[in-house]
Amino acid sequence: MTLKGYDSWVIDDHLTELSLLAETAGAEVIEVISQRRSNIDPAYYIGKGKCAALKNLVVEINADLVIFDDDLTPAQVRNLQREINRRVVDRTGIILDIFARRARSREAKIEVELAQLNYLLPRLTRHWEHLSRQAGGIGTRGPGETQLETDRRLVRERIAVLRMKLKRIEQGRSIRRQRRKKLPVVALVGYTNAGKSTLLNSLTNADVFVEDKLFATLDPVVRSYQDDKGRKALFTDTVGFIRKLPHHLVASFKSTLEEVVEADLLLHIVDIAHPFYLNQMEGVRQVLEDIGAGARPILTVFNKVDLVSSDSVLQAAKDRHPGALFISAIRRIGLKRLTETVLELVFTPTISGEITLEPAAAAEWESRFKSVRVESKKFVEGKIKIRFSGDGKMKDLLLRFAEGDNLVLDE
Repeated sequence: MTLKGYDSWVIDDHLTELSLLAETAGAEVIEVISQRRSNIDPAYYIGKGKCAALKNLVVEINADLVIFDDDLTPAQVRNLQREINRRVVDRTGIILDIFARRARSREAKIEVELAQLNYLLPRLTRHWEHLSRQAGGIGTRGPGETQLETDRRLVRERIAVLRMKLKRIEQGRSIRRQRRKKLPVVALVGYTNAGKSTLLNSLTNADVFVEDKLFATLDPVVRSYQDDKGRKALFTDTVGFIRKLPHHLVASFKSTLEEVVEADLLLHIVDIAHPFYLNQMEGVRQVLEDIGAGARPILTVFNKVDLVSSDSVLQAAKDRHPGALFISAIRRIGLKRLTETVLELVFTPTISGEITLEPAAAAEWESRFKSVRVESKKFVEGKIKIRFSGDGKMKDLLLRFAEGDNLVLDE
C-alpha cells in the first residue's frame, strides 16, 4: 500500500526490492499488487474492501503467505490473518527472517535473536505457541500469572540475558578497537549488495564471503592494508543498509555498527548500475544519521562502472558528486586511485566540530573557510549551528574566528 503522492517508478522500485527480500528469505513470489490510499486504515492497513479482494486472490492463486512492504501493528496483522486466513508478514518480519538465516557468528546470532524477541514481544497473543512449554512448563509460571503473562515474562528474561551477553561482547570489541587505535580505520558502508565485500577482497586479498544476494554479510570483518610507502590502514566491512532498516536491528546491532561510528573515514559504496541508486544513497544517509555516524568524514565511491553502458549516467553522477571516485571492485578498475585517495585522507590531520554563529557571521565564516567542508547547518534560536570538517592546519584560523564557547571541536 502506498500513500498518494509517490511516483509510480518509486512504487515499482519498492515492490521489486520487496520481491528480492522475499526470494532471499526463501519464498516464491507469485503475485505483486499495490494500492494507493490517502491514509492508512488503522484496522487493516489496506482497508476492508482491499482486504476482501486479497482474500479472494490468495485462494485463486493458492498463496500461503502475504508480505507487506511496511511495518504493521500487531492488531493489523491479527485482523488481516483472520480475514484472509493466511499468514501475514510485514517488512521488518521478512528482514529479521533473512538476518536469522544469514547469522553465522555467535555475536550475530545473539544480535538477531534480540531483535526478533523485541519484535515478538508486543505481538504475543493467547494463540501463540506457549514459550513455557519449550522451557518445561512446570515452575515457570509466577503466582497468579496467565499463560500469556508467563510467555511475556519469559521473553523479557531472555532479552535481559541477551543484552548482558552483548554487553560483554561489546566490551571485548571496545578493547580490541583501542588496541588498533594506532592505525586509521576505514569503514565500508552502503546499500545491501552494493559490492562492499567484493571491494574488501580486492583491496586486501581477503576471503570474505561474497554472494549476489541481499545481506550476504552480517558480521563485521577487519582486514589490514599497506601501500608501497609503508602506510597501513584497517578496512572494515559491515552489514549492508536498506531502506527502512528495522529499528529493532539498528538497536540490536549497536556493537557491530560501532565500527562505523568509530571509523576515521567512511567509504560509501554505491551500486551505480542500479537504476535508483540515488534513492539507495539517501537510504544509507538516513541510516548513518540514525546510528550517530552522520557527521563522520565520508568519501563516495561509485562501484560497478563496468556494468554501466551509458556515458550520460556516469557524467550525471560526476556532476552531482564532484569529489566521488568511480571503480569496479570485481574488475579492479580504479582501485589504485581509490587506495591513494583513502590513505591521503586518513594520514592528513583533520579537524571537525560545530560552530554557532549569527546569520551574518555564518555567511562570513563560509566565505572565509571555503576549504572547510560543511556537513550540516541547523537554525537554533535565531542562530546557525554549522557542523564542519577539514584540514587540521585550519585549527588556529578557526579558533581566531570563534568567540568564546561558540566553537566546539571534536576530540
